[in-house]
Amino acid sequence: MAPAAIIYRNGAGAMTSVPISATSKPTKRRKIAMTSADRQKTIALWLLICCATVFAMVVLGGVTRLTGSGLSMVKWEPITGVLPPLNQEQWEEVFELYRAYPEYKQKNIGISLEEFKSIFWLEYVHRVLGRLIGFIFFAPLVFFVVTGRVDKPLIPKLFFIFVLGGLQGLLGWYMVKSGLVQDPHVSQYRLTAHLGLAVAIYVYMFWVSLDLLYPSVARSAVGRQRTHSFFAGLVALLTFVTALSGGFVAGTRAGLVYNTFPTMAGQWIPEGLFAYAPLWRNFFENVITVQFDHRVLATVLFALVCALWWVTRRVSAPRRLRIALHLLLVLACVQVALGIATLLLVVPIGLAAAHQGGALMLMTVSIFVLHQIGQALSRKGDSVAPGYSI
Repeated sequence: MAPAAIIYRNGAGAMTSVPISATSKPTKRRKIAMTSADRQKTIALWLLICCATVFAMVVLGGVTRLTGSGLSMVKWEPITGVLPPLNQEQWEEVFELYRAYPEYKQKNIGISLEEFKSIFWLEYVHRVLGRLIGFIFFAPLVFFVVTGRVDKPLIPKLFFIFVLGGLQGLLGWYMVKSGLVQDPHVSQYRLTAHLGLAVAIYVYMFWVSLDLLYPSVARSAVGRQRTHSFFAGLVALLTFVTALSGGFVAGTRAGLVYNTFPTMAGQWIPEGLFAYAPLWRNFFENVITVQFDHRVLATVLFALVCALWWVTRRVSAPRRLRIALHLLLVLACVQVALGIATLLLVVPIGLAAAHQGGALMLMTVSIFVLHQIGQALSRKGDSVAPGYSI
């Protein structure tokens, strides 16, 4: 039996037959394309796992700060400091090192070894988790690159993330060193820089993973779509800035004063708002101004999220984006409630940690919305941007 063939008329008008086997190359190309897509999804999943570990690191860092555990380890041993003290002699040695520094002499004088262990373990787990994140990122990165599973344009982005991670470790120790001095108080500038870089790494990894998960999205945003994209970008940027202002609140312990809401001790504009000179110092060192700024930024951010949800409610969009917009509004409401409760109850550790985690959740969803919104939005009833289906 003759093999099956496709019959068509050539340019001269003659009938020509081509065996189906000769037309099988497109099928092979489709299989290769699917394999490439699978590789991209695998790398995206790995990056999302890394994002989850960074998320945990940020929340744990907040708890470490809230419990006053950050200065319990006075030495930085990035290679040899993986194992904790394993016997009584080693514990005594570590405790003796701690007692030589101002924090013990000025804040924790007389604490027992058991009390010291309670703060030591939090800082230890925080540092070990940082090393674990480095391993979870670097080992698969080497494997993916060596085996040719990473497209060349993606390689610089991944190595850039790795470099940022290394800088984050150095910045963490630079922050700790600011408290190992006569005044055992971690610099709010270094603390906020440490927090800001962690969030930046998280956001960049998440963005790269979204690019891998949604590679067919066209980057065209004109007219009404451009307006919504700008609006979504403004929400994401203000979320980041508000999170940084929260770092200054934590660094100056501004949450322990004016524990009233919506006014500050009965005043909408509290006295002493600009008591420091020069003026710029108030925004970073004056606890009154630092808390006031955080309140204002949070209020403006909440209003912007509500406005974004309102103006996009009548546009056509993929279901995932519609859900993300609703989730963004819900998270903004929850975050405001957590912030108010944390303030009124004078910063309980559980609520404060939840508030910090909520900020990162809000950042996550705002970035997802920003990534998707410019390509998906259109007038209700119109077709959506290329590459999307509702």
